[in-house]
Amino acid sequence: MGRRRTPGLIKRGGIWHIDKKIGGRRLCESTGENGIRQAEVYLAKRIEEIRKALIYGERIARTFRSAAIKYLRENQHKRSIGDDALHLKQLDPFIGDLDIRAVHIGSLRRFIEARRTTGIKTTSINLALGVVRHILNVAASEWIDESGLTWLDRPPKIKLLPVTDARKPYPLSWEEQTQLFKELPEHLARMALFKVNTGCREKEVCELRWDWEIEVPELGTSVFLIPEEKVKNGDERLVVLNSVARSVIESLRGQHPEYVFIYHGRRQKKMNNSGWQHARARAGLSQVRVHDLKHTFGRRLRAAGVSFEDRQDLLGHRSGRITSHYSAAELTSLIEAANKVVGQGSRKSPALVMLKKNAVTA
Repeated sequence: MGRRRTPGLIKRGGIWHIDKKIGGRRLCESTGENGIRQAEVYLAKRIEEIRKALIYGERIARTFRSAAIKYLRENQHKRSIGDDALHLKQLDPFIGDLDIRAVHIGSLRRFIEARRTTGIKTTSINLALGVVRHILNVAASEWIDESGLTWLDRPPKIKLLPVTDARKPYPLSWEEQTQLFKELPEHLARMALFKVNTGCREKEVCELRWDWEIEVPELGTSVFLIPEEKVKNGDERLVVLNSVARSVIESLRGQHPEYVFIYHGRRQKKMNNSGWQHARARAGLSQVRVHDLKHTFGRRLRAAGVSFEDRQDLLGHRSGRITSHYSAAELTSLIEAANKVVGQGSRKSPALVMLKKNAVTA
């Protein structure tokens, strides 16, 4: 006579799954087991956990890893979910196996010290701590299990670390810019020149597409409107082109049907690569980051007397204004402001001149 199947266990795809009412609540989950005996042990364990929760209010033990997986699955829509996943991967060896009730600033010390030992800045460590804090807050307020209890009774207080090692922006002088750009490979020099004349972020430059370009016939020019899902602050980003940025765009027109900045026929995925790092070392500017090009643009706008509001719009900062709906007069004003940082008083096109020099020396 065959062995009777345990009520509440169903085999699907070679794995036993639970589908059972316990204490008036339905439990549906995988046991992760392909053998019936192991599945029965798992089911018995879950029944006992739920019984204790219902009778004594005793919460089910869960690892931080299980909480991290739940968080990632439920937040795929987040713009920063890739960064969150990276932080959680780095955290996992330190707290992944811990019960979420045992995760607090004390149990995070090993992670903090390990990151500091490898030279990671406090700001980056705080970003990871912020993800942990958010998960534990949600576990204590929003995640309700099959016994009607939140995953956590109350979240621990996780204070972020005081930032004392933040790197200050390094705006380039004109001489340093020339020195650096001469060392860059031609494709990176074009991107850098565009970035230092538009204030775009690295990702915005790398992902810039031709179908984001909008012609402005009244002014005989065009602008780019980057969709909100591609912008860090979640707002549409208007990119105004001064004469240098315009010359870079025209030099690339027709080279690729989709992306503006390419290398060997494909989209250039990042600027901060070995080409950038070797070039800045040769130029004696190892301290310069790609993001410093944005700082350089902002500093030059301020030095040229451009108003705070116009600087916000040109740099793509959140301002509360509808920055993708401009009249021709407003666009003219922004283009004039952006042109105040072209070259060192030169009326020529420094983009083409500089890139031609690069091509000769490459």
